[in-house]
Amino acid sequence: MLNSKKIICLAVDDEQPALDVLINYISSVSALESAGTCNNAVEALNLLQLKPIDLLFLDIQMPQLLGTDLIRTLKNPPKVIFTTAYRKFAIEGFELDAVDYLLKPISFERFLKAVNKVMYTSIQNADLHVESESNNSFITLRADRKNLKIPLDEILYIESLKDYIKVVTTTKNIVTNQSISSIEQLLPKNNFVRIHRSFIVSVNKIESFTNDSIGISMHDLPISRSYKLQVAHLLRSRE
Repeated sequence: MLNSKKIICLAVDDEQPALDVLINYISSVSALESAGTCNNAVEALNLLQLKPIDLLFLDIQMPQLLGTDLIRTLKNPPKVIFTTAYRKFAIEGFELDAVDYLLKPISFERFLKAVNKVMYTSIQNADLHVESESNNSFITLRADRKNLKIPLDEILYIESLKDYIKVVTTTKNIVTNQSISSIEQLLPKNNFVRIHRSFIVSVNKIESFTNDSIGISMHDLPISRSYKLQVAHLLRSRE
């Protein structure tokens, strides 16, 4: 998880000149620390198993495995800034919750703008954590200029709204500037499940389900193809 320490970065690109630019930029920002470089997505996948990485600068068009496909293979991917010469990949990149999308050649000014988004998210995420109190679990997040403590057993589901999330509870809705991936990492895995890139649901609040949807308190939420197996496995394990 990102915090006040240096942000550990990994640059992945099959073109050495592009890597040289990124390493130069990373070394120029005191808040960033380089964990090295990789020349392809397969090499990056192996390295990600060995050391913690906070931020990926990831090329999309690479041999063997596309950068976007690499992110899809990761259960809890780090923050990602996609780098590419092809504008056509932008929509797909943002669908994967990318922090930003940089078109080559990348200027230092544009690089800084993307990095500032990561550092802002880092500050916001510092206000988001799970704690226990009197045998009850809470999640604390910041909304309306206040820190709100929300019992986990009141959460029905969480919906992604681009740069924000909406936490729907039994009593109210809270909208805050967080990514759905950041809150997913903090929730207990046996009580909450990601069913779609835009939805996380409380397993205990599920009232009905089909192969394609989950029913919670009069809401029908879609199960996407990429999450069907893990949803089915979790539901079976709780029968």
